[in-house]
Amino acid sequence: MSDGPTNEQIVHDYARASAELDLETLGRLRHPEWSVMWPQSGERVMSSESFAEIVNAYPGGAAKTEVQRIVGGEDRWIVTASNTVVRVAGTGDAWWGEWRMTYPDGEVYDCVDLIELREGKVWRETVYWAPPFDAPEWRRPFVVLREGG
Repeated sequence: MSDGPTNEQIVHDYARASAELDLETLGRLRHPEWSVMWPQSGERVMSSESFAEIVNAYPGGAAKTEVQRIVGGEDRWIVTASNTVVRVAGTGDAWWGEWRMTYPDGEVYDCVDLIELREGKVWRETVYWAPPFDAPEWRRPFVVLREGG
């Protein structure tokens, strides 16, 4: 058995660092060959340094990130240092996270982050963004609306 952190611990720490925008910890938790793909814009960020530059150059300042949940294998709920409830799970190499991003201009996006681990580090991410929207009136008789929906 390894003396290092489990994949569950790595993803838990990564989620906390993402929510707190702790760029140093994010860089430490990333594999040397880390990259993130943003399919909707067709961009791939190839290094933690480039990611930090993007965050620091964002017009109006960095977005606020709220972790909704992190899912792997066996689920369990934890509370981060900033009192955010996070669902952290499993020990495999494939994870996904759900985030809510609020940008300085007030725009809100729900995000899905597909996370792949390699050699005890976050290796690849693919992130999708979608703005929340109201359910169409015709569908309302068939669904349960979330609060605020």
